[in-house]
Amino acid sequence: MKAVNPYLNFNGNTEEAFNFYKSVFGGEFRMLMRNKDAQGMPVTAGQEEKIMHIALPLDNGTVLMASDNCNDATFKQGNNFYISIHADSVEEGQKLFDALSLGGKVDHSFKKEFWGDWHGNFTDKFGVNWMLNYTENQH
Repeated sequence: MKAVNPYLNFNGNTEEAFNFYKSVFGGEFRMLMRNKDAQGMPVTAGQEEKIMHIALPLDNGTVLMASDNCNDATFKQGNNFYISIHADSVEEGQKLFDALSLGGKVDHSFKKEFWGDWHGNFTDKFGVNWMLNYTENQH
């Protein structure tokens, strides 16, 4: 397993939160992708500038990541985070995804996404939110 990182969801104020975290921890954003940058995915009117994905590397090798949920029906403060696992291979990612999601609720199957990475997310049978990721050509 390459890494395990926290992944936060915000209800429309990710950019404000991450500018604050950046002021505290320092560093530069590794990635900042807005909803309007999502190729082939529908974007709700007025949500184009909201954050689809942002990553702030911390000094210890951990990467703090987040996105805007912007859905009052599904956003719940206090349960707005994921444990994000970065696998060393597609096979490891699929194996961990299948094992951890058993008996839980799969939101997105582990598959290659438009941005080039393999990704899937789910809530396990204990109510913990997980993301599995694999980036090809990472070595």
